Amino acid sequence: MHELIAHHFLNPRNVGDADEPSFTGRAGSFVCGAAVRLSIQVDEAHNISEAKFRAAGCEVLVASLSILTDRITGRSTVDAACDWQEPEALISEFSLDSAKHHCVRLATDALLSAIRDYSNAARDEWNGDDALICTCFFVSEQAIHREIKTRGLTTVREVTAACNAGGGCGSCQPLIVEILEGIG
Repeated sequence: MHELIAHHFLNPRNVGDADEPSFTGRAGSFVCGAAVRLSIQVDEAHNISEAKFRAAGCEVLVASLSILTDRITGRSTVDAACDWQEPEALISEFSLDSAKHHCVRLATDALLSAIRDYSNAARDEWNGDDALICTCFFVSEQAIHREIKTRGLTTVREVTAACNAGGGCGSCQPLIVEILEGIG
């Protein structure tokens, strides 16, 4: 067993549930029967102030969640979502064979689900008059236009870095491409 996996499996960090109000994501595997629940608490600046998990699964899953919750605490929800859309960096860090990749993906799926839960709650509080393009981070079409023109943005990733649009579930990314093409 890889030393990093062993350390986090035997001494997992952030086990439990985040303080209220919290937002929860769940993931499970038909491959191995593992299940995970990850909860986050988000402050007014959209930063994850606390992240905790509960899991029933193997050492790779527990280690992944321990590391993931450590690394996202203090980061913005958009940064966490962007960084963990694809778990290849952690898979590589663990030196995993392909049979265990799904364990790391369960951890990242639970995180993205928790961020979507947060986004749904935030969207319910939206009071804007403009068309809402990114429902995860409640970014209006006008805000996206302004960022593109002001900063000379040309890619979805640049737009996401500038205003969070497209950083959550990703369903608005085709709309952002249309806006970019319309301005360019």
